[in-house]
Amino acid sequence: MNENTPTITQLGWKPFFQQQLSLEEFTELQIGRIIEQHRNNLIVLSEQGQLSLIMPPNCERVCVGDWVLFDKSNRLIRPLERQSLFERKAPGSQVNTQLIAANIDILIIVCSLNKDFNLNRIERYLAIANEAQVEPIIVLTKADQCSDVDAKRIQVQALDKFMMVHALNALQESELKPLKSYCQQGKTIAFLGSSGVGKSTLVNGLLGYQALDTGVIRENDSKGKHTTTYRALKVLPQGGVLMDTPGMRELQLADCEQGVNETFSEVIELATQCRFKNCKHASEPGCAVRNAIENDELSQRRFDSYQKLIKEQAFNSATLAQKKAKDKAFGKMISRVQNEAKHLKRGK
Repeated sequence: MNENTPTITQLGWKPFFQQQLSLEEFTELQIGRIIEQHRNNLIVLSEQGQLSLIMPPNCERVCVGDWVLFDKSNRLIRPLERQSLFERKAPGSQVNTQLIAANIDILIIVCSLNKDFNLNRIERYLAIANEAQVEPIIVLTKADQCSDVDAKRIQVQALDKFMMVHALNALQESELKPLKSYCQQGKTIAFLGSSGVGKSTLVNGLLGYQALDTGVIRENDSKGKHTTTYRALKVLPQGGVLMDTPGMRELQLADCEQGVNETFSEVIELATQCRFKNCKHASEPGCAVRNAIENDELSQRRFDSYQKLIKEQAFNSATLAQKKAKDKAFGKMISRVQNEAKHLKRGK
């Protein structure tokens, strides 16, 4: 190990991962963390430095942030169990999940204070953070371009009074100081947000050098283009690692009921007070949710957002479950055909 190579502790190694190793694995194999994932190879960082891994056929799915074991030939042996995982339904019509990042300690949700500002989108990110049991922090960028910063910050804070919310201009180094307090040795921080909100600018500011390209946004709609094209972990100078991700215009939820319920905990609490257990919160008598909306104790926007996300994740979860059942049945059929072919061959 050279002096510029971080230790596995600096990369986020914890007792949770250590306890998964057998004595033989600990003595015979190498430990590394995936810092980049490309279509045909994985880049890992270990105490031996940075290297590319050979992926065996039918390898278990991995993603940036995973800890893996590999041999002296740089062949991937197995990934370790994850402490946390961010995933989404694959974009478009694909019936599958896409892994976003693993073993994250803090999720920084980035939203700009221009036309991109969207409470519903922030709630969507909060749902996946809560599902993964990872601490969410909100960063509102482009504060220099907004005339009502405090009003918007208060709106975001109202989503969760215990959540940390920062409004800043990412181009001003002095305004990044509050974020640097989260960048501690052994911590892994991930940035999520749509294109053009300033994630790469924040990452560059925290790293202290121009590690990622940054771009401009369109003036007519405040939309940005992808300047980050793949997920990658970067080692922080003060210890710990952070990850930028490509902007996500589509972030569909699946298997995220607990995360949605935790994000909208006040709606769940009100629902327990409804007269009927199966209340749909529409026109039923004794509905505590409708009563709260009518009395301005719960906003209609907030309730609509909850309903949209809980229905979306239920639909996507059911669709994925159907695909898994079909894949399992297809696999059994293939095995049966192969076994029958073997018996016929032996009988000749």
